[in-house]
Amino acid sequence: MRRALIAGAGIGGLTAALALAEGGFDVAIFERAAALEEFGAGLQLSPNCTRILGRLGVLDEIEKLATAPRAIRLLRGRDDAELVHLNLLDAEARWGAPYLMIHRADLQGALARAAMKLPNVELRLGQEVGGASEDAEGVAVGLKRGGLSLRETGDVLIGADGLRSKVRERMGLGELDAARFSGRVAFRATIPAAALGASAGAPVVELRLGPRAHLVKYPLRGGSVVNLIAVIESGWRGEHPDHPWDGLADRPALTRAFADWSKEARALIDAPETWRAWPLFVRDPIANYALGRMALLGDAAHPMVPFLAQGAAQAIEDAGSLARRLSETPDITAALAAYSRDRAPRAGRVQREALAQARIYHMSGPMAFARDLTMRALGAERLQARYDWIYAA
Repeated sequence: MRRALIAGAGIGGLTAALALAEGGFDVAIFERAAALEEFGAGLQLSPNCTRILGRLGVLDEIEKLATAPRAIRLLRGRDDAELVHLNLLDAEARWGAPYLMIHRADLQGALARAAMKLPNVELRLGQEVGGASEDAEGVAVGLKRGGLSLRETGDVLIGADGLRSKVRERMGLGELDAARFSGRVAFRATIPAAALGASAGAPVVELRLGPRAHLVKYPLRGGSVVNLIAVIESGWRGEHPDHPWDGLADRPALTRAFADWSKEARALIDAPETWRAWPLFVRDPIANYALGRMALLGDAAHPMVPFLAQGAAQAIEDAGSLARRLSETPDITAALAAYSRDRAPRAGRVQREALAQARIYHMSGPMAFARDLTMRALGAERLQARYDWIYAA
């Protein structure tokens, strides 16, 4: 049986493990964290990725933990005037799979439980992939576990180890391709829905747009909690942190960014006891995600700003494509090259479109006025059609 080594037990790594195990691989996942802890906040799972989760047999379990939104409402931040109302009740009929909202920890937990039920998947916590080498027979990785150094061998190495990927460095995409700060910081918080009023748990995504900032609100966990994401344009001193979810927010900067917004928007900013800061780092799209018997997926391949809510979805797409190519082609190098040809153009386009969306969301003055008029003139149907290329894939 062929053996796959996966660096990283995030959403992409765990989905890849499930998909490769289904394709007949023995899979070993190496995760540097000592436990899969509950961190992060909400994720939107669009139909392009729930379709793949359905094929892997885990969607039913995930749907029990998720919420299906009825609509996305785009609002003008300063007065909450509605710009457009996108209906999602027909998401499955339109795009062939459901649109869901879920806490990142709930999704990661569901994927991990499904993987651990399989006899050909092994999850090793507290072990970080360092060096890697390959020859005609396979790949070898060096692992760090506390003060110990270990070695494992396999047929293929998948780098699902995030923005600061060791596998990406091993493939020659290190300092010359260093991640750079995007000029934006995302602040995330969850709060009990009861603290925001009876309607806070309604299954609707609210997206408020304003100058140099935007604010997203939607419910999680059956409407019992509300997920908040506030993205502002800001400076950031230092490199990408090891644990970006753990940064305490600069509350004064956050308050200033939304000072001229609607009363409800300001109330949402003030509601959480604690916000966590997440500096948004990016890389330019690259043309190749594979080198020999090594390949990248998720943020290791294509880190993107969250303005299209596609980070997790694109990692799941990667996993599905990777497993399909490896099941179709016995030659691993050829299979990974085909995977790269499949994924690099599409994921690269999503990276670029997400950055373009960031500029649209944060317009001010006459440009914002023109944006609002354009959205209203286009209407819900034509705006929704602009997402068909993502969601229907």
